[in-house]
Amino acid sequence: MAETGVLRGVALVTGGSRGIGAAAAIALAEDGWDVGLSYRTRSDEAERVVAAVEKLGRRALAVRADVAEVDDIERLFETVVSELGAIGAVINNAGVVSPAARVDQYDVARLERVFRINAIGAFLVAGAAVRRMSTAHGGQGGVIINVSSRGAVLGSAGEYVDYAGSKAAVDTLTVGLANEVAKEGIRVLGIRPGLIETEIHEEGRLDRIGTTPPLGRPGTAEEVAALITFLASDRASYLTGSMIDVAGGR
Repeated sequence: MAETGVLRGVALVTGGSRGIGAAAAIALAEDGWDVGLSYRTRSDEAERVVAAVEKLGRRALAVRADVAEVDDIERLFETVVSELGAIGAVINNAGVVSPAARVDQYDVARLERVFRINAIGAFLVAGAAVRRMSTAHGGQGGVIINVSSRGAVLGSAGEYVDYAGSKAAVDTLTVGLANEVAKEGIRVLGIRPGLIETEIHEEGRLDRIGTTPPLGRPGTAEEVAALITFLASDRASYLTGSMIDVAGGR
C-alpha cells in the first residue's frame, strides 16, 4: 500500500464495475491512485466501486462507455482526463464471454461480438492510451496492463475457444506494443488470469473445475488486482513486454 497521502496519478480501468476490474480499481486506490472506470450497463455497480474508491480518500469517476465503439473510447479518455487529470495507467480489462459451446456450433454473430470487444476493443483502448501517454505525442509516459486469460494458452476446448482466441490476440498486442513504445515512456504488460471467482463463469463451472489448478482452488479477483497494482507502480519499472500468469499453476 502507498504511504498515506502519496498520490501516484490517475488510472483508467475499462470494465471496472465488477469482477477483476472492480477489484483492480479499489486496489489501485489503496495504492495511491485516483481512478476512472468504464462500465457498459451496470451503473449501480459502477457507482459502488466509485464510492469504495472515494472512501479510501481518492477521487473516482465512472463513465458509461462501450469499448466496441470508437467514439465511446475517445469520450471515455477525454472525460477522465478532463475530470481527474492526465492518465498514467490504463488497465485494459473489459471483455465478454459467450455461453460454452464447441467451435462447430459458433455463428458469425457470436464471433463478431467476442472479437469486437475482447480483441479489437483492446487494440483501440491501447491506441487511445498511447496517443495520450507517449512522449512522442507530448505525453509523460505511463503503463498499459492488458488483461488476457490463461485460456489463450490452454485453448478452452469445448467451451470458449473463441474467447481464448480473442485473448491470444491480446497477448500479441502486449508484446508488439511493448516493443513499439518502450522508448516513448510507456511500459506494456499482460496478465493471464486462470480460474478466478467472478461472474464471467457459467453457473456451476467453478464447482466442476475450480479445484483443478495445482494450488487446488480458484483464485480471487483481489489476488489478480494485487498483481495489477504492483505492475502499475514504479516497483515494476524494469518490466515491459512480459505476460504473467495468475492461474494457481494451471
